[in-house]
Amino acid sequence: MDIAGAFEIRPEHWDDSRGTFLEWYRFDLLEKAVGRSLDLRQANISVSRRGVVRGIHYADTPPGQAKYVTVPRGAIIDYAVDLRVGSPTFGEWSSVRLDDVDRNAVFLEEGLGHAFVALADDTVVSYLVSSTYDPALEHGVSPFDDELALTFPSEAGELTASDKDRDAPTFAAAQSAGNLPDYDAVQSYARGGVA
Repeated sequence: MDIAGAFEIRPEHWDDSRGTFLEWYRFDLLEKAVGRSLDLRQANISVSRRGVVRGIHYADTPPGQAKYVTVPRGAIIDYAVDLRVGSPTFGEWSSVRLDDVDRNAVFLEEGLGHAFVALADDTVVSYLVSSTYDPALEHGVSPFDDELALTFPSEAGELTASDKDRDAPTFAAAQSAGNLPDYDAVQSYARGGVA
């Protein structure tokens, strides 16, 4: 992915007449690939219909919420949105297809915004996260914000989102309100320092 702190993970598959086996998460291989470990605190699953958009979500850092995301069933376009003020890619986004064929994953560091759109009915998305959910620390930016201009594929069909996501502030409004993470503080915290 083209955003610092966002990584696509491509696990090795072992296929035979019985089917497929893969290690969809290995802490040691993730640490080797991205230079740090994921301090796993919670695991989540969402099930979405085709066209459902979830996000753009992020959490205050510290503690933030690093995410390791994969799709056991169905397909999504997964978006990493750089919301970190002072980042070289501030305001930019990158996307990757995650599905039950290639079984890739993404790792997103704290401070990055995360969103996805489901490309098939009953799409299951699994998240491993570094902190437990705390509504007081959670924020959102509208996935339909014209300034960010996320590109949603026609394959998604008619788009739908929760009221919370649809009514989330624009990127500019979140920045004006001082709600976006600071890049240097996030980097320090993600590397084991103090924000």
